[in-house]
Amino acid sequence: MTLQAQARRKGWTRKQKRIAVIVALALVLALATALVLTALRDQIVFFYSPSDVAERHVEPGHPIRLGGLVGEGTWVREGQENTFTITDGASSIVATYTGLLPDLFREGQGVVAEGSMGPDGRFAATNVLAKHDEKYIPKEVADALKERGEWRPEPAPQ
Repeated sequence: MTLQAQARRKGWTRKQKRIAVIVALALVLALATALVLTALRDQIVFFYSPSDVAERHVEPGHPIRLGGLVGEGTWVREGQENTFTITDGASSIVATYTGLLPDLFREGQGVVAEGSMGPDGRFAATNVLAKHDEKYIPKEVADALKERGEWRPEPAPQ
């Protein structure tokens, strides 16, 4: 029996060692990816229009961003408690927010609210971002408004 044959009988070949290292690295990479995705799962916030919320049946308590226009005549403020409707023309969702709203917040303007749907179908906002014109509305909101024929671009300044 040759020396090489004896070495092969006692241990792994160079090719087997290389494959074992590659498999081990792949397992470590897969585990790291799974850990990162698990950690970020609760931090990822998806954007929805009111119609998307109705179509996709968003679970209560799941964090989302809800965007659209503040419905005309729907904003009610009682101290720090604010109630208003976010609409995309096809659907509307009643939103509640406790705190001071941005100075640019008003009816008929674009808004993006972060929070979650409640079991009663109302949106409980934890953060509200108001935009002063369509140039600053997120692309998703503008696209949803255009699809539903609710897009109202401001006339160009003269």
